[in-house]
Amino acid sequence: MDDNRMGDFLRARRAALRPHDVGMPSHGTRRVAGLRREEVAVLAGVNADYYTRLEQGRERNPSPQVIDALSQALHLDEDARAHLYRLAGATPGDRLSPHSTGRVSPALRQLMDGYPNTPAFVMNRTLDLLAVNALAQALYSAFTPADNLARMTFLDPAGPTFYTDWNRAAQATVANLREATGFEPDNPRLRELVGTLTEYSADFARLWQSHTVRGKTQDAKHFLHPDVGPLTLTYQAFDVREAPGQQLVIYHAEPGSPSAHSLRLLGSLHATRRQDHSPQTADHPTRPGDPRR
Repeated sequence: MDDNRMGDFLRARRAALRPHDVGMPSHGTRRVAGLRREEVAVLAGVNADYYTRLEQGRERNPSPQVIDALSQALHLDEDARAHLYRLAGATPGDRLSPHSTGRVSPALRQLMDGYPNTPAFVMNRTLDLLAVNALAQALYSAFTPADNLARMTFLDPAGPTFYTDWNRAAQATVANLREATGFEPDNPRLRELVGTLTEYSADFARLWQSHTVRGKTQDAKHFLHPDVGPLTLTYQAFDVREAPGQQLVIYHAEPGSPSAHSLRLLGSLHATRRQDHSPQTADHPTRPGDPRR
């Protein structure tokens, strides 16, 4: 196997770009396919001789800063960037993307809306609810607004009643936010949220000092919904690969259980209320789960 895999990768990605792809002028006859080495070096802000050594395999340990700079210069997507990190023998760090802070792709929204009998939502690391389907909107209808799981747990009056085992929910929520500080320590939204929760919730302030860290994967949740009563739901959390920092969370009830029946009832009640209070017209249809509602 070729022992200069990183150099081969850089050379191939350089060859795939043209000067106009990166906003650079092109002068004279070009003897190479794609960008010149010197042009990549300028775009990445590194020494041209150093970049040449990287391609030739004479330098094999670029710093994370250099890897990120080369990723931007070569227009690498997240998968290609992670691959370059691995070729360099380094661990890819997570970085915020335009998607991770608020934008949920139309395809993912359509996928959530395709599960009318299952609450589904997308959240970011600070537990902001970025998008919800109709049944998730119904599930969290006790909160005003249903915007952030941490705020809802600690500051909304509905929290202690809605979460049957509030202490467990509170501990898990704080542990999720603690994990976020490891990924995004300089995230201003995270600092603002933690500051607000610490100021207005003594319980949060106490739990925050425990430094417990936990990510969302799967677990059972117990709710007391004001419309349908007790609900026992299990959730699965999935990372959204195209948007680092986002997770798709899907709840489901045990088939044939009282919670499954209550969940169907909740969906029916919510649909009826939407029809009563949000009349639709042929020219302006309303899509289930649209967060603009």
